[in-house]
Amino acid sequence: MRLYLINPSNSLVSLVKESRWNRYRVWKPLSLMVLAGLTPQEWEISIVDENLGVPDYSAMPLPDLVGITAFTSQANRAYEVATYFRRLGVPIVMGGIHATMCQDEVMERVDSVVTGEADGIWPQVLEDARHGRLKHRYDGGLADINEVPFARHDLLATGYAFGAIQTTRGCPLNCSFCSVTAFNGTRYRQRPIPDVVRELQLVREKHVLVVDDNLIGTRPEHIARAKDLFRAIAQANLRKKWVAQATINFSDDEELMALAAKAGCIGIFIGFESPELEGLLEIGKKFNLLKGRDFRASVRRIQRHNIIVVGSFIIGLDIHKPGIGKHIANMASKYRVDNINVMYLTPLPGTGLWNQMKSEDRIALNVFPEDWKYYTLTFPVARYKHLSIDSIIQEMNSCNWSFYSIPRILRRICRSLWQRRKPIFSLVANLSYRRNLYLSRKVYVDFNRQWGNRHD
Repeated sequence: MRLYLINPSNSLVSLVKESRWNRYRVWKPLSLMVLAGLTPQEWEISIVDENLGVPDYSAMPLPDLVGITAFTSQANRAYEVATYFRRLGVPIVMGGIHATMCQDEVMERVDSVVTGEADGIWPQVLEDARHGRLKHRYDGGLADINEVPFARHDLLATGYAFGAIQTTRGCPLNCSFCSVTAFNGTRYRQRPIPDVVRELQLVREKHVLVVDDNLIGTRPEHIARAKDLFRAIAQANLRKKWVAQATINFSDDEELMALAAKAGCIGIFIGFESPELEGLLEIGKKFNLLKGRDFRASVRRIQRHNIIVVGSFIIGLDIHKPGIGKHIANMASKYRVDNINVMYLTPLPGTGLWNQMKSEDRIALNVFPEDWKYYTLTFPVARYKHLSIDSIIQEMNSCNWSFYSIPRILRRICRSLWQRRKPIFSLVANLSYRRNLYLSRKVYVDFNRQWGNRHD
C-alpha cells in the first residue's frame, strides 16, 4: 500500500524561491512526520512538502491513499490536490486546523475528514482505508501526548535550514485571535522528557524549531518541567541550536534562561501583540499585563543570555488609528528586540475573533473558499474600525520600513556585536525581512487590484 502525505503550498512562504534568505523561514510539516511515525510498516510512505517545490504528480506512482493537512491559507491548494487525485480514483483524507474548523466545506471536497489531533485515530483511518471502508469523518479529539511517537525525520529531503520537534501541546491563555486553544485545548500537555531528548537525536539539522505554542507554560509546575527538559538536553550534549515560542514570563527566571541557553536556545519568539494596555485587553492577552512589566528590561534580561528576541505585533485592533504603524516600530525599537513580525488582525475560523467579526459583518474577504488564500495574517481581510484597507496597508508598510530601515538594522547589528550576541544570525534575519518588503510590493499591488475590482 502506497501513502502520500502532502503539505500544500502556502502563499505565506511562497517567496522562498525568490530569496535564498527565506529558507530560514520555512518549517518542516511536523504533523505529517508524526503521522508517518504512526503508520504501519505495510504502507510505503512519501511526505511531499510543496513549499519546497510542487512535484509532477503525474510522474509519480499512483498512491492508494492521500493524506493532506492544511492551515486555512492552504485550503484552496489542498482542494486542488484533492481534486487531482480523486479524479484518478484515489481516496483523500484531510485533517488539520482548517478541516476541524470548516468541516462542512472540507467534506464536500474530500472523501474523509479528520478533526482535532489525528494521532489517536490515524491507525484506524489507515485500517479502514486498507479495507475500503473509509468513513466520512473521524474525530481525533485531544491526543494522549505521552503516546505520541517519534516523528519520521528521515522522510523529508534536505533543503531546510531548521529541523522541527514538539514537546508540549495546548495553551491556557485563550487569546481571541488565536486558534490554538480551539484546536489543541487549554490544558497544557507535556511529552515525556526522555522522549523529547531521544527524538532530538534523530533530527538531522543542526538548527531546530521547537514548534510548541508556549514552550515554558505559565504555571510554576510548567516552569519546573521546562527547566528539567533543558537540563536533560544539555546533559545529552546534542550540540543542537534551537528557537522556540514563549510568553514574556520567560524573562522572569534567571535559572530558566541560563538553562535554556546551555541547552542550545539561540532565539525566542515572544507575542507582545500590542504596546498599549487597551490593545492587550481587547485581544485577551492579559498575561502580558501582570506585574507592571518593563518590556525593555525583560528583553535585555533574555539577551544577556545570548538569546535573540523576536517580537510579534498586530495591526488592526479597534483602538488603532492612523500612525499606529510607526508607533509599533518605535516601541519595538524601544524594547530593543532583534526582529519583529507584524501581522494584520485576522479572524481565523474557530476563534473568538471570527465569531465576533462575523456577527458584526466585519469580515471583508468572505467569498469562500476562494478568499482563504488571503488568510495568511499578511493581508487585511476584515473591516477595521478606524482604518480602511488602503490605510492599514500603508500602516503596515510604515511599520516594517521604519523598523527595518538601514540605520536601525545597523544599530541592532552593532549592538549585537558589542554584546557578543550572534550578530551573523541577527544580520541574516534582518536582511531576510527587509528583502521580503521589496518582494511583497507586487503582492500588495495585485491584492489592491482584486479588492478594487470587487468594489467598482
